[in-house]
Amino acid sequence: MSATPRALPRPLLALLVALLALAGTGLFAPAVHAATGVDTVAEALKKSPVYVDPRVSAQLPAADADALAKKIKDADKPVFVAVLPDNADFPRATVIQDLRTKVGIAGVYAVHLGDKAFSAKADRSVMSGNAVTNLVGSVQRSGGDTATMLNGFVDQADRVARGHAPDAWGAGSDGVDTGGLITGGAVVVAGGAGAYALYRRNKKRREARERAELDALRVVVDEDITAFGEELDRLDFSPGETGADDAMRADYERALDAYEDAKSKMAAAEKPQDVKGVTESLDNGRFALATLAARRTGAPLPERRMPCFFDPRHGPSVSDVEWAPPGGATRTVPACAADAARLADGEEPMSRTVQTANGPQPYWNAGPAYAPWAGGYFGGGLLPGLLMGTMLGSMMSGPAYASSGEGGGGPEGGDYTGSDYNPDDFSGGFGDGGGGGFGDGGGFGGGDF
Repeated sequence: MSATPRALPRPLLALLVALLALAGTGLFAPAVHAATGVDTVAEALKKSPVYVDPRVSAQLPAADADALAKKIKDADKPVFVAVLPDNADFPRATVIQDLRTKVGIAGVYAVHLGDKAFSAKADRSVMSGNAVTNLVGSVQRSGGDTATMLNGFVDQADRVARGHAPDAWGAGSDGVDTGGLITGGAVVVAGGAGAYALYRRNKKRREARERAELDALRVVVDEDITAFGEELDRLDFSPGETGADDAMRADYERALDAYEDAKSKMAAAEKPQDVKGVTESLDNGRFALATLAARRTGAPLPERRMPCFFDPRHGPSVSDVEWAPPGGATRTVPACAADAARLADGEEPMSRTVQTANGPQPYWNAGPAYAPWAGGYFGGGLLPGLLMGTMLGSMMSGPAYASSGEGGGGPEGGDYTGSDYNPDDFSGGFGDGGGGGFGDGGGFGGGDF
């Protein structure tokens, strides 16, 4: 008696059914591409992050192109770069969007046209329109040769972009020879197994990235929890002391509960997003201590305000001040009394710095991994406005952050979408809707066309 075949896993079975339905539609027929033009570039970018058209190869020699591609792959980010001639094959108004459509992968797309023209666009779930605009403008104003401009852009884009590099970049293969598989069901089985394996790899990649981000956040949050615990240890208050009343004891209990709550939530955190609840608890605890201090001295009770923008460990803010990050626009931010006084005296505030691959940086320039940490202190709705023009604020300013509260939503960078994406969410340009298009190396341009 023959053995009963084992049932296929449900995800694989669903993929096989879908592939069978498409097998007769020509899906597996070998693609035919023009010798030049967007199709050729798109096919190349599916396999490697950098493409240089042979007609402009002198602008980015092979060694420089290889080094740039390695930089992008090592960063594991979905950043696509094309160096193209400025001619009718690549219309300025549509070339970047056409590349995104034909490559079909969510990411950041940068194009250098002709001698000097440079611009970029990105899926908003990968990089906000403001971030693209700022990076493109910086590259255009800095100028330099093609290699200098592209390396400058990639260095910054690798830090800001969300998501991962497409799996095909590391495959080292041009794909399956469909001509040899088109017979029978072999192509369906191979395609289904490959798609299922791709799903598994993407899932493992996301989990690994989340673990790395959580590990980085854990260092910062543990410092915050320790600092709050030290505040509690320094507090010279006893619930039974003379003059203590029920309101004071309630404030004290709230502070203690917040401390324990923050510790337990951090111990249970499994994803970066879980950190938001930890910093919310710490913020509540510090406000309870501020209220207790006011009751004990007879001062007016503090209003419920956000913590000090420059370092939430400073406690609740007492006023709003005008401040601008280096090279950025002035905005109003909440500040503690000490930082407000420093700014009034023309000094720099005592800003919270965190460790990054590029050394210590203020948290607002440390990358998107710190969004949950900051969101718990300042609230998702207000934080993007406070951080406008900074690296973290640029990531938060798009609708993907608004929809999730923590920077998620939309196709993840590196995920395949084909042409099924919203062009309105593939953005760049001045203010995400007006502006410069391709720059000549001197203007404040963008990527909106």
